Amino acid sequence: MAPPSKSYTHRALMMAWLSGDCKVKRPLWGADTLSTRSCLARMGADIRGDATALLRREQFQAPSDVLDVGNSGTTLRLLTAITGLLPGTSVLTGDASIRRRPMQPLLDALRPLGVEALSTRGNGCAPIVVRGPLRGGEATLPGDVSSQFFSALLMACPLAQRESVVAAKGELKSTPYVEVTIAMQRHFGVRVEASDAGVFRVPAGQAYHAKEFTVPGDYSSAAFPLVAAAITGGRVTVKGLAPEWPQGDRFILEALRAMGAKVQERGGSATVEAHGLQGAELDLGDTPDLFPILCIAGAHAQGITTLKGAPQLRFKESDRIQSMAKGLRAMGAKVEERDDGMILHGGKPLRGAAIDTHDDHRILMAFAVAGLRAKGPVRLSEHTSFPVSYPGFLKDFKALGGKAEVRP
Repeated sequence: MAPPSKSYTHRALMMAWLSGDCKVKRPLWGADTLSTRSCLARMGADIRGDATALLRREQFQAPSDVLDVGNSGTTLRLLTAITGLLPGTSVLTGDASIRRRPMQPLLDALRPLGVEALSTRGNGCAPIVVRGPLRGGEATLPGDVSSQFFSALLMACPLAQRESVVAAKGELKSTPYVEVTIAMQRHFGVRVEASDAGVFRVPAGQAYHAKEFTVPGDYSSAAFPLVAAAITGGRVTVKGLAPEWPQGDRFILEALRAMGAKVQERGGSATVEAHGLQGAELDLGDTPDLFPILCIAGAHAQGITTLKGAPQLRFKESDRIQSMAKGLRAMGAKVEERDDGMILHGGKPLRGAAIDTHDDHRILMAFAVAGLRAKGPVRLSEHTSFPVSYPGFLKDFKALGGKAEVRP
C-alpha cells in the first residue's frame, strides 16, 4: 500500500487552515508534515486526529512565537508566502540544513506584492522575517530554482486585495508540483489561470472553502519497492495510488518501461516485474525526487543511463547528485556527475560499502534498495530519516525480503 503523499499533505493542511474548518483524511504524518502541523498550531489552528485530521482555525493573525519548520523546506517556502497574508510580523526558521537553503528569489518576489520579507543574516536564507499584508500585483521568479516558490505565491495570492500575476523567468522546472497546487486549489474553490508561457493569473477576493480532502497515495514513495522489484528480477504490486490526481512522480512507471521493465496499471495499483534492465536517457526536470532511486536502477542496468535536466537537485536536503555519486562509487559503480544529473555506466555488480546518507530520506531509502543486490552489507550512516516521507519503509523493505538491523 502506497503511503499518503507528503506534497499533498502539506498543501492540504495549509489550505484547510485557509478554509478555517476542514477535515484532511489519510494525511502523511512524517517529520516534515508534523513541522507543518506544529507551525499551523502556532498560527492559531486547532488540529485533532491522525487518520483524519479535523482542522479549525481559531484566529487569523501573526503567530506570537517563531515558526520552526525543522528540516522541512516545503513548510518554510509555503508558509513564508502565507504568513504574508497576516497582519503583524512573522519569523520563520529551521535547522542548520534549512538555514542554508536558498530563499532569496521568493523574498524578492513577495516585495512587489506588498510583503516585506527579508533574511535576518542577509544571505537569502532563513531565519526569515515576514510582514504583510499581501496586496497583490506582479511578480517574477526564476523558473529553475524551486517550483515551491511558485506554489507558495499561488496559494497566498487568491486572498490578496487585488489581482496578482506571477511569471516564470526562463523554463519552469518541476511543473507537476505546481499542477498539484492548482488542482488542489480547484478542490478548495480557488481559481488560478495558467498559461503555457509560465504566467499565472490569480484573481483577487477569493476564499478557500472545502469540508474535506483525502490525501492520495504517493508515487515517489512507491518508486522504491517498484525499483526493488526491477533490479532483483521480482514482481511487486503497489496499491493505494490515485492516478486521477496529478503527480509528476508517476513518471517512475514510464521510466521503468523505458528501461525494459514490464509495467501494468489497474485502477489505483501499479505492478512492475523485470528480468534485467537496459540503460535509458531520462529527463527528470519535472520529477527530481525520483533521481536517487533511478540512480540505483541505472547502476543495475546494462549500458549507459543518463539522468538529466534537474540542477535543483543540488539544493535538496543534501546535494543529491554529489551524495548519490559518492555512495555509488563506494559500491564500485562507474558514474559521472553532471550539473543537472548523472551518467551511469551500469551492469557491474555492486559491492557493500559504508554510505553517508547526509540525513536525507531519499538517499537512505535508495541505498537500502541497492543493498538488496549488493555483494556484502551496505552500512548506512543513520536509520531515522526515512519516516520524513515513508514511515512504513522499513516494514515494507523487510516484506520484500530485505534484511536490516540497527547497530550502535
